Amino acid sequence: MSHRFPHVPTLASRRDFLTAAGGGFGALALAALASAEAPAPNAVDPLAPKKPQFEAKAKSVIFLFMEGGPSHVDLFDPKPELTKQHGKPLPASFGKVLTPMGTGGNNLLASKRKFAKHGKSGLDISDWLPHTAKCADDLTVLRACWADGLNHVGSVCQMNTGSILAGRPSLGSWALYGLGSVNRNLPGFVVFTEGGPEPLGGARNYGTGYMPATYQGTLFRNGPNPILNLNPPAGVDGERQKDKLGLVRELNDIHRRERASDTELAARQAAYELAFRMQASAPDVVDLSKESEKTKEMYGLNRKETAEFGHRCLLARRLVERGVRFVQVYCGAGSQWDAHSDIEGNHTKMCGRADQPTAALIRDLKQRGMLDDTLVIWGGEFGRTPMSEGASGRDHNPYGFSMAMAGGGVKGGCVHGTTDEFGLYGIDGRVHVHDFHATILHLLGFDHTKLTFFHNGKDERLTDVKGKVVNEILA
Repeated sequence: MSHRFPHVPTLASRRDFLTAAGGGFGALALAALASAEAPAPNAVDPLAPKKPQFEAKAKSVIFLFMEGGPSHVDLFDPKPELTKQHGKPLPASFGKVLTPMGTGGNNLLASKRKFAKHGKSGLDISDWLPHTAKCADDLTVLRACWADGLNHVGSVCQMNTGSILAGRPSLGSWALYGLGSVNRNLPGFVVFTEGGPEPLGGARNYGTGYMPATYQGTLFRNGPNPILNLNPPAGVDGERQKDKLGLVRELNDIHRRERASDTELAARQAAYELAFRMQASAPDVVDLSKESEKTKEMYGLNRKETAEFGHRCLLARRLVERGVRFVQVYCGAGSQWDAHSDIEGNHTKMCGRADQPTAALIRDLKQRGMLDDTLVIWGGEFGRTPMSEGASGRDHNPYGFSMAMAGGGVKGGCVHGTTDEFGLYGIDGRVHVHDFHATILHLLGFDHTKLTFFHNGKDERLTDVKGKVVNEILA
């Protein structure tokens, strides 16, 4: 056979055949996949600043995340009928209501809060948020948001990544992937927790999923030194660090020549280099000594209950002031807004912690001319039921809840959507989490259907195959 067809090699075994086949068509297929999975044009510098797809209203986002599920019927969505029907069962016309604690058949629980109309717009806000109420004309309240998850871990994940399942890039990662970083001496995506409990689900809420690790959020901790291990060891000067970093870079470059797709190594190398640059710039960001006493007082740094969250909100302003794209600030990480019992005690405490710093951030950005291009978001993973849990609590409600937004291209003094007479279901102007994310990306200058990342043979996007922009709230 080999004499008649000299161009056909003789294969002594099946193993030889498989080896040859793997080096032929298999290699072509592998090359095609590798090409498809190759990083975008900015592979050499994935964080280089990029232009949005169209003119953006917002340059940065600050997401104030109230983890645990703040009660919309006690904060932004007054329900007189709920007060009238207090103690009565939910009408049979609502059908069977599925809740995680089985409270669907429980009696209705009236809100004890007093609502009033605020600002020229007459926006309804409860007495739990007196400081935020003074910003009413800067707020858009989406009253008919809805989500897919009943429990915290999946719902926190969905509000952050678009899916109740782990493994997808976070909202902040998509923003950084699309826009790149303006300030190369600071992370483009920063996450503030509270120093104690982590957000439920941990790092997946600010991770990159199938994207390169370069786009993940950088965790800043609470206290005077939010960036761990930032300062060099005693006796190590800048020149020595620079030489060490150069050697590490050379070794990494050698390693990556045959491992171009190793994004974790690339991210780690970029992190080393960023950390070196941050040693010069980050101390200035976290140093509040140059802030006026009036500003510190405005954020509540002089009050025990507001000092921690106020400190993080002030740092968030300082970060976006220096070009950071996305800052997420947790209030109540570890589901501290989760009022299954004693809604009054829980929300009195949590609103007392969050209200003044939230209002201070909005006012401060506005005074500095930054609110127009900084989008501020306030809300949690879902709301709470109008039915009682026990004598004085409320269960999880993903069927109709409120999210508030300010600045960054949204209308001020605006209410969009309505829930039913008790605040259980969104009925008009419903906004799914995918719609919410599509709107945020639109404000950042992106068509959510075209901001994609190729993965496993598919152009993936934050909003999956759904989502529509809520045009009614755009300024």
